[in-house]
Amino acid sequence: MTAIVVPFRGADGKQRLAPSQDEARVAIALAMLADVLAACSAVARTIVVTDDEAGRKVAVELGVAALDDPGGGQGAAVAHALATLPVAPALVVNADLPCLVPDDLRALLRAIPPGGIALAPARDGTTNALGLAEPWLFRPVYGPGSAERFRALAPAAAVLIPRLVDDVDTLDDLRRLEGRLGPRTQMAVAMAGLVPVS
Repeated sequence: MTAIVVPFRGADGKQRLAPSQDEARVAIALAMLADVLAACSAVARTIVVTDDEAGRKVAVELGVAALDDPGGGQGAAVAHALATLPVAPALVVNADLPCLVPDDLRALLRAIPPGGIALAPARDGTTNALGLAEPWLFRPVYGPGSAERFRALAPAAAVLIPRLVDDVDTLDDLRRLEGRLGPRTQMAVAMAGLVPVS
């Protein structure tokens, strides 16, 4: 049975959303997490890996399982969660994809090649989401250029779904995605007064 892993570094992780206030950055990070979890939980059993209490609370409110982050970065968190899963297809989805809808995840799942990996690269060459034929295919190779490293691990297919490409790291990203953000992120952005949201 398919499962989805969402690593969440913490509500304070979005430091590049400056110059917004700390409170606004935290609210937006949690809202993005909530929009991602809502999309994921509509598709398959979802697990958040985090040591952030606010993130854990968001997961509980949405009926999503939360697993303690073992420390050691995103790769270690994902590997820890994947090790708890049965041998079946699994998705790994970043928590900063606030435009995500369930059909994007279904498309990622369908794109997994036999015995291989489907990957959704970010604009900067990092990796926003993975589809794994089996959990053990994962290796912790995140960081600059990670999309190419994931592609080299197994038979791979790149998935260029706009909402899986559109991650949010900066205020410019929020402005660029205006009108396509998930409902919780739209609300958080509007309440923070950062960009006009229609």
